Amino acid sequence: MGKFERIHELADQRGLFFPSAEIHSPPSGFWDFGHLGTILRRRIIDLWRREIVRKTDSLEIEGCLILPKKNFEASGHLKSFADPLVQCKKCHKIFRADKLIEGKTGKIIPEALDTKEFNDLIKKHKITCPECKGGLSNVKKFNMMIGTSIGPLSKEYNAYLRPETCQNIFTAFQKIYKTSRVSLPLAISQVGRAFRNEISPRQGLVRTREFSQFETEVFFNPKKINDFPEFEKYKNKKLRLKLLGKDKIEPVSLGEAVKNKIISGKLIGYYLAITQEFFEKAGLDPKNIRFRELEDKAKAFYSKETWDFEVNTSVGWLELVACNYRTDFDLSSHSKVSKADLSVVEDDEKFVPHVFELSMGLDRIFYAVLENSLSERKGKPVLKFPRELTPLDIVILPLVRKDGIGKKAREIHDLLKTKFETKYDEKQSIGKRYVIYDQLGVPLAITVDYDSLKRKDVTLRDRDSMKQIRVKIKDLDSKINDFFAGKKIF
Repeated sequence: MGKFERIHELADQRGLFFPSAEIHSPPSGFWDFGHLGTILRRRIIDLWRREIVRKTDSLEIEGCLILPKKNFEASGHLKSFADPLVQCKKCHKIFRADKLIEGKTGKIIPEALDTKEFNDLIKKHKITCPECKGGLSNVKKFNMMIGTSIGPLSKEYNAYLRPETCQNIFTAFQKIYKTSRVSLPLAISQVGRAFRNEISPRQGLVRTREFSQFETEVFFNPKKINDFPEFEKYKNKKLRLKLLGKDKIEPVSLGEAVKNKIISGKLIGYYLAITQEFFEKAGLDPKNIRFRELEDKAKAFYSKETWDFEVNTSVGWLELVACNYRTDFDLSSHSKVSKADLSVVEDDEKFVPHVFELSMGLDRIFYAVLENSLSERKGKPVLKFPRELTPLDIVILPLVRKDGIGKKAREIHDLLKTKFETKYDEKQSIGKRYVIYDQLGVPLAITVDYDSLKRKDVTLRDRDSMKQIRVKIKDLDSKINDFFAGKKIF
């Protein structure tokens, strides 16, 4: 069993995540997250806020999920937001043409190719239906927007569920800029849900119809792209770049990348550096991450420069972040359709700001963290989360329920639960409970036994080494804080 299957089995067994409305045989691509899955996602969000939002003095907003039709006329989604669809003539199952071709050739296929190019590639590589080996229809472009009607008299779509969280940021830019009392460059961030009517969401959390994004849009004067003092802190940081025409990943210092025009400016370089640093702090193996430079055919139509931040997983290289230099496309397009002036005046110059974007997929990051943390002990899965991301800090385990031990364990739980993420569990043998909470990645277990009643101490157990020490109940707070601060206590 591969890591992908192992994670889904563990997730289902322990309730980390599972299909939404599962009892009703729902359509694929929608997922619910259980208690521990929800906490893990919140921990990832907290890390993002600390390492991206606060570090860059970004302003955070929370935008509406439904936006008017005109919004997507301006953004180009109604015209250009389409995936290549192909259908089996025999079993009638539907697939993404680019993914079928990638599976056959092992090469990345730009989804922006026209239908003739897709048809030619399918014919050239003699690609058939992966389910029944039947012949395939001609490729069609399928718009992924999910429409809705607002108001009782609407007979057609007059609004859409947002397919990306950035649109709220673009339409709110002028309001935020005028009320925030800051000058450019201005970063605006958001975390929230987005929706896409994916053709064939068959890879769990990797491709879904409802998903969560982190978004940071950086508005700046293009003439000052290299006037960015924060760059100096990172100029020696090595970025893992996969450049166009290169087969291997090359570690390149940020300063060198900007000097040699590999990256078009210091501002962009800085945001790439803190993106890589965020994932390093999330515990991803540095050997398995890269920024892949996209060729023109693979870039979004609005992007001047695109770097996809990817992680190597059991399902291949997986895009976690789209880093796009969107120029002034968004503000100019929304200004044209709405007739609103979205320009700014700074240093006696009136101009439309350019935008650099970090668009992160929370669900994919969540999956990547799970896979990166997955280990094994005696044939059983163990999740070894980095300490900053662990869903539960401590589990409190009474050796038995009787003789006052359960009562004492609950007292300890009440003492700790407002300071740490804790769980109380008294079911099954102590050995089975250790196995369960090792699987769930809980770094510390507190066992309350008969000696605890006499000596007022407990056993503290480390998930990774399985070492145990006795700690006085009154000293638990400081000992646990030392552990999470990285101090050696075992």
